[in-house]
Amino acid sequence: MAVTKPETMIVEIKSLDEKGSGRATAWRENEHGNKKKLKLTIPQTLIGEQVRVTVDQPDRKRWRTPAEEILTSNEQRLAPPCPHFEKCGGCVWQHWDYQGQLQYKTDYVKRQVESQGFNPDLVKDTIGMDEPWHYRNKMEFTFSPEGALGLHEQGNFRKIISLETCLIAGEKMVEGAMEVAEWAKDHQLSGYNKDQHEGLLRHLMVRQSFATGEIMLALFVTEAPEGHLQGAADDLVERIENKFPEVKSLLWLENTDWADRTQSEKTHVLAGRDFIYDEMDGYRFRVWFDTFFQTNPTQAQKLVDLAIEMGEPKKTEKMIDLFCGVGTFSLPFASRVEKLAGIEIVESSIESAKRNASDNGLSNTYFLAKDARKGIDDVLESFGRPELLLLDPPRSGAGGKVMRRIGRSQPERIVYVSCNPETFATDIKELEPFGYTLKVVQPVDLFPHTVHVEAVALLVREEN
Repeated sequence: MAVTKPETMIVEIKSLDEKGSGRATAWRENEHGNKKKLKLTIPQTLIGEQVRVTVDQPDRKRWRTPAEEILTSNEQRLAPPCPHFEKCGGCVWQHWDYQGQLQYKTDYVKRQVESQGFNPDLVKDTIGMDEPWHYRNKMEFTFSPEGALGLHEQGNFRKIISLETCLIAGEKMVEGAMEVAEWAKDHQLSGYNKDQHEGLLRHLMVRQSFATGEIMLALFVTEAPEGHLQGAADDLVERIENKFPEVKSLLWLENTDWADRTQSEKTHVLAGRDFIYDEMDGYRFRVWFDTFFQTNPTQAQKLVDLAIEMGEPKKTEKMIDLFCGVGTFSLPFASRVEKLAGIEIVESSIESAKRNASDNGLSNTYFLAKDARKGIDDVLESFGRPELLLLDPPRSGAGGKVMRRIGRSQPERIVYVSCNPETFATDIKELEPFGYTLKVVQPVDLFPHTVHVEAVALLVREEN
């Protein structure tokens, strides 16, 4: 077999892939003079740019490579402000003017909607942030086998980039994380090796309520904070209590499972409580380490406001909140309708939703831990047909069976909150045979400098 030599070529970025990297195509001639297509993925490039790259194995059909030089720049290109941007996988678009990011997200939602036969003009311009930095209220950092704390390298889940800062996380969160990193270094504590399944420190989760200021530091480790680790654990408590009065929950979570997830087999509360308080739309929520809560509180409030504006809830109406989680949408809507039923398959989330409703003095809610489709049947039987239904499914979407069940239940209005425009578009297509018309789609940017975009949409059942 002939060994191909690396080739340097100049290509133009024609589009971006689903992870935000540039895509280009190079045509080459093989030894027989036949044209052969090479599809290139080039991170941190923008549409229209001409770049020089070197391809190590040009005989492949696809190849991923960084740009050696940007020969012609997109006019929206910026110098990324974060020193870790080129390697860290936390952001992909710091080199792109924020208005350009927003326009791309709007166009992306329009393409998905149009692909299912809907009018793209129903999609409004994406609502961005006035200040698209330090917006995240939750971060999950990982320890390298050497014990350094950071984030995964772009395209390489095995390598950890040691961080000095993070421009998308809350500033106090980063300060707390850096203190834990310093503590680990001072005590010479080992990180977890995923290949050998050994080592102590696995992850650090940091959560902060921007409303209350409360912070949670949750350390995921493979051993209990006792015996030879007692001194280190005591020192961590002393450091955090002396420097960070905002930390109301300091947790040591045992996790010996091989799966690389932030989960706990046994929880040790080193200081404070095992949850923090957060607020949304004036309602108070308890947030545990494994609670799903919107990661960008500023933009999440806009999602709630839009959902209420589109749904027009009335005091005489019944409502179903499907995939309700801990009640982020349920509580604001419950105060505006006669009664509300929330459905969610995760039992711990339902228990949290019940507690959150009680904490906020709401007595007109009913929460059910069940699969969405079966849960709808149970609620309809005891609850009757709702005038309003809201769904906020995971990235995989609700799916055809659930959407058809929603269609058969015939709510007058449906508010769909989406974190994946592609599955959103295929989901709402299922409602057309049941007489539903798409009225409006409003994208909202919850994750600046990343490819992700949320949307809130209204569908109305037209009477025949």
